[in-house]
Amino acid sequence: MEAASSRVARVEIDRRRLPPEERQQQIVDEAVRFFAEVGLDGTSRELANRLGVTQSLIFKYFETKQDLIEAVYGRVYLERISPDWPALIRDRSRPIGERMSIFYRDYGSRIFDHDWMRIFMFSGLAGAELNKRYLNHLRQTLLEPMLEEVRQASDRRTVPTMEDIWSLHGGIVYIGIRQHIYRMPTPDEPQHEIDRAITRFLGSFGIKGPA
Repeated sequence: MEAASSRVARVEIDRRRLPPEERQQQIVDEAVRFFAEVGLDGTSRELANRLGVTQSLIFKYFETKQDLIEAVYGRVYLERISPDWPALIRDRSRPIGERMSIFYRDYGSRIFDHDWMRIFMFSGLAGAELNKRYLNHLRQTLLEPMLEEVRQASDRRTVPTMEDIWSLHGGIVYIGIRQHIYRMPTPDEPQHEIDRAITRFLGSFGIKGPA
């Protein structure tokens, strides 16, 4: 009875007359949780039921389901990319190991998240363009500059490639996948393991890792 009352209370709250911006924000917030749980095949009708609103109300703010997914993409992916990261990566006043450590500390704090990981995996399995767009954006704005900085700092005897950067990046992201997708144990202090991975990576190119 208590659980049923909670559901009713939620519907009553969600049906209040809200300003358009607040209602749109509410729909996107719930859509993030919804698609993270059921995948991108979840229907707008199911989402409307969760919100306690009509399906037509959702389409008042988003003309199509794809428009709603685009809003979810912006919220989950793009809004979590800090505009400060490109400058950090190129800041040669700091050792490259320090820059990479700070970047992955911040990056991990934003993506080691239930909704981010599950939407990322569902999107990949569905063959959606979201992952490709995100990874292309990540490569162009962050990983390619990182590769350039590692090459500049290397001993030049072994030249790092983009594949080397992807291998490091993928290994770090896998910590979040283990936690939120596979429900496997992960390090109590992920940053320690991230710094160790960065140190091993940089060491192979004659560069000192994070202090």
